[in-house]
Amino acid sequence: MEEASFAGREATGWPVPKLFRVLRRGLGLRDLTKDVLAGLTVGVVALPLAMAFAIASHVPPERGIFTAIVAGFLISFLGGSRFAVGGPTGAFVVIIAGVVDRHGYDGLVLTTLLAGAMLLLMGAARLGKLIKFIPYPVTTGFTSGIAVLIFFSQLTEFFGMKLAHVPSEFLPKVALLASSLDKVDPATSAIGLVSLGAILLARRFFPIIPAPVFGVAVGAVTAAAFFLPVETIGTRFGGIPSALPAFTPPTLDWSSVKGLMPDAMTIALLAGIESLLCCVVADGMTGDRHDSSAELMAQGTANIASVLFGGIPATGAIARTVTSIKSGAVSPVAGCVHALTLVLFVLFAAPLASAIPLASLAAVLLVVAFDMSEYRRFARLLKAPRSDVSVLLATFSLTVLVDLTVAVYVGVLLASLLFMRRMSELTEISTWKLPGNDKEEDEAPMSLAGRSDGPGDYESCPLPSGNVAGDDSIQVYEIDGPFFFGIADRFQDILDVVKGKPRVFILDVTHTPTIDSTGVNALEGFIRKCRHRKIELFLVGARPHFLTTMHRFGTDDLIGPDHLYNSVIEAIQAAEKVPYRI
Repeated sequence: MEEASFAGREATGWPVPKLFRVLRRGLGLRDLTKDVLAGLTVGVVALPLAMAFAIASHVPPERGIFTAIVAGFLISFLGGSRFAVGGPTGAFVVIIAGVVDRHGYDGLVLTTLLAGAMLLLMGAARLGKLIKFIPYPVTTGFTSGIAVLIFFSQLTEFFGMKLAHVPSEFLPKVALLASSLDKVDPATSAIGLVSLGAILLARRFFPIIPAPVFGVAVGAVTAAAFFLPVETIGTRFGGIPSALPAFTPPTLDWSSVKGLMPDAMTIALLAGIESLLCCVVADGMTGDRHDSSAELMAQGTANIASVLFGGIPATGAIARTVTSIKSGAVSPVAGCVHALTLVLFVLFAAPLASAIPLASLAAVLLVVAFDMSEYRRFARLLKAPRSDVSVLLATFSLTVLVDLTVAVYVGVLLASLLFMRRMSELTEISTWKLPGNDKEEDEAPMSLAGRSDGPGDYESCPLPSGNVAGDDSIQVYEIDGPFFFGIADRFQDILDVVKGKPRVFILDVTHTPTIDSTGVNALEGFIRKCRHRKIELFLVGARPHFLTTMHRFGTDDLIGPDHLYNSVIEAIQAAEKVPYRI
């Protein structure tokens, strides 16, 4: 009953966070214990990832930790998923680094505030379900592209290459790396390889051990044991502050809003896609169902709060969510505990971070990039229909070679065009054809009207050839599916390909649930064509929504009330009384 009452409130009011529902039903001590243990595990896993993502985003490592604390807590506290864990992720690394390089951290704050506001509006407007309609080739394309960019961006840290300036463009960057192999630092490379090997070994043979933590720890111990001169968090950033994130009033340059808006829209869209994808993964593993509106509201709130407390953009983290579920989490409490675990680290163990080699964090990100690449799924999608492959390769190429923002916009545009094309393919324009004029054929119209099997059949356009009772003077066409802009062009061509010179044209829209303004315009143009060629047009089976739309545009008056029929058989009987015109 409680779940039903909350569902009712959701239908008419503000989305209800999942945690509130769980607490309303009650959370036993046993489940609470599971959540605490799962949260501790995820917190340990999140620590090196948060720092690595921050450094890769061209900001100090503590900003990643602050994000995991503030945004991670709020995403679990206010979110629409029972299991999703949030924080900084690889999806944002490229876009954040670009904003910071161009506009500084203050520019990133304003960009994220705008993105957070967009996410709140998307949640309030219940647009979560629409975001989930973005096709798989689009998300795979830019996710794989981001993975490639992250991978190559970390090679300088992994190999300790001291380069004065690394181009942001992909091809010049690759060319510079290839020409700078003589600048590889042996000690740094050794630590990177040791850390990478430790991560892979832990994942393969000791899955119970958090692989990123193990890799970073092995790298730090190895560097300290052999007194290797490698760069660490301490040598570059001076360590991690031993204080909790404090509220920092932002310095906003509103004159730059116009320039930051594309990046803000990209962050909002990526956060929405990534967080809802994370929720879908969690639902698939647990059988639960998330609330997309509540999740988007939580993402908006979390991103706004994150940058107000010194953080960076955040979203749902699939790897941490899966870790939480596998560790026994049963509610959003686990995600909240994960954030509190990082609070304890900042307060009591921050000095330990100073010894972490940057090459070890680079190794963590190389593995993250490999996981993000989804190379198996990418290769499998290459076997998909040509249109899907084109969308995949276009999105991937634009992400890598041009810009992530451009890739997201083009990907969404291509997704929309692909959706419209496939929707138009679902709507068929068919003609009713009878083979002759015997008794069985004369009974066929009744079979058609009753939608039962009979000698009459439908054949697909674009080259229709129809007759009724062996006579081309009465022709019957059916539109099966929505009559919208996607099929308007095909519909306009019907009169150009019909056989003979009909005196009556019967259009059956019994299976047409709706019509849009473009469809209305096409229908009106068709009516005028018929009149110009002295052909009577009868409309059959128009549904209430269809009739209402026509009435708003006055199309029903253009057709004429006496030309509207409930069945094809009635229309045929009326058509037989229409005289021939010369």
